[in-house]
Amino acid sequence: MEARVSPQHHQVARAPLLIRRVDAIPVALPLKKPMKMAGVTIDRAHNILVRIEAQDGTVGWGEAAAAPTMTGDTLGGLQAAVGHLAPLLIGRDAWMRRELVRALKHALLGNTGAHSAIEMALLDLAGQAAVLPVIDLIGGAARNAVVPMWLLGNATPEEDIAEARLREREGFHFFKRKVGVKPLPAEIAGTLAVREALGADVPLCADANGGFTLEAARRYAEGTEAAELKFLEQPLAHDDLDGLAALARVAPVPIGADEAIHSLADVEAHAQRGVGGVSLKLIKLGGMAAAVQAALACERLGLSVNIAAKIAESSIASAAAMHLACAVPAVGWGVSLTHFYLAEDLVQRPLEMSAAGVSLPFGGGLGVQVDERAVARLRISE
Repeated sequence: MEARVSPQHHQVARAPLLIRRVDAIPVALPLKKPMKMAGVTIDRAHNILVRIEAQDGTVGWGEAAAAPTMTGDTLGGLQAAVGHLAPLLIGRDAWMRRELVRALKHALLGNTGAHSAIEMALLDLAGQAAVLPVIDLIGGAARNAVVPMWLLGNATPEEDIAEARLREREGFHFFKRKVGVKPLPAEIAGTLAVREALGADVPLCADANGGFTLEAARRYAEGTEAAELKFLEQPLAHDDLDGLAALARVAPVPIGADEAIHSLADVEAHAQRGVGGVSLKLIKLGGMAAAVQAALACERLGLSVNIAAKIAESSIASAAAMHLACAVPAVGWGVSLTHFYLAEDLVQRPLEMSAAGVSLPFGGGLGVQVDERAVARLRISE
């Protein structure tokens, strides 16, 4: 009888993906029109790009927005942080991403925007080298497209309504109204007017960016009850957890947290205060791995999730947000992709709307091709 030979599993060693160069590139991206939020008006986005090049010429890109009032990251701080961390990456194997990220966070506390941009570039680099989309490197897809929301932040309700009508024709059917910047009666009346114009079936939420007092937030929530808002985001200052808990107990609308969510501990703390959900941003949590873990924690805690980019990031960061949004268990509170607000993008083919919403960009890495000429044109001279 012929002996049976057990199949042998041979492993082929993968060549290291050695990093030879890391660049921090500050850019100023013009918005189509200024966006007014509580405490700040943005007409030009100041972002840092991270470009990581391997010895074989493969390049990965990452991006993070300066957000002094959200993460504490200024553009100069982002640039300095990436410059501080870059030497730790030179000569290292990009396939060892988890260990690299751990070492970088040990070497520099906080600076979540810089950490996020570097991890994003490492993911893009590895995906480009392996010809795999980032989503396959972070656990696989739960969905292949999302229907993004559009932010409304005009001077009058009439302008908000006109803009919403225009965006509906482009395929947007989920809106978030920026509040907390006008007198309270005007905010209430404006929200009710937008709801009446949109109709009852279009999802509508509001974001105060911490611009309300507890009393004003309570009055706004009660005054807009007929609008049936999907949620009211960050009505109070980021550190007013007791006020948020008091509001969540009486408000007729689910309360969400955004500026206050920077870690898993923050997610847990807000769940204990009775919020209905949280907004997850890569720049707040420090990168893709941390954001995925936060989304899993939200599922365990029964919290709704909104995935959002900062106003305003290019299709580089929006592509990363798409991979995150398509990987997490649920995005019941929608997805905000902010490259739509830019007058100029940094990729050859910006992410587009279709009948199905925005599709997950497949292809190697993030799935977008950076236009280095656009980067050079919008780069801030040092």
